[in-house]
Amino acid sequence: VHLVESGGGLVQPGGSLRLSCAASGKFFSMNAMGWYRQAPGKQRELVASITSGGIEHYGDSAKGRFTISGDKDDNTAYLQMNDLKPEDTALYYCNADYILSPDGDPFRTWGQGTLVTVSS
Repeated sequence: VHLVESGGGLVQPGGSLRLSCAASGKFFSMNAMGWYRQAPGKQRELVASITSGGIEHYGDSAKGRFTISGDKDDNTAYLQMNDLKPEDTALYYCNADYILSPDGDPFRTWGQGTLVTVSS
């Protein structure tokens, strides 16, 4: 499974961005997709995730400002980010949890990341 992220860029404080993550390749089912971020000198942290059943989970930094959504037909996850702050500046990574067969072990794959810079 291969993930391609897009939508990062430079935005002013208070602005919005929408990140996309498209999954391609062969798999039996996609169980969940999510977004993590890593700022310079900091550990990677969960931003948001969504299961195939539509259950969403958010990290503390994203609650109330970010919304994750998914398109099961296209195997794509989106992250709508509003009211962006300079501290949201980071490399944002998409991940996907999937299985290759009905009784198979779960796998996790990561994208290459897309840079979000919040600055005036």
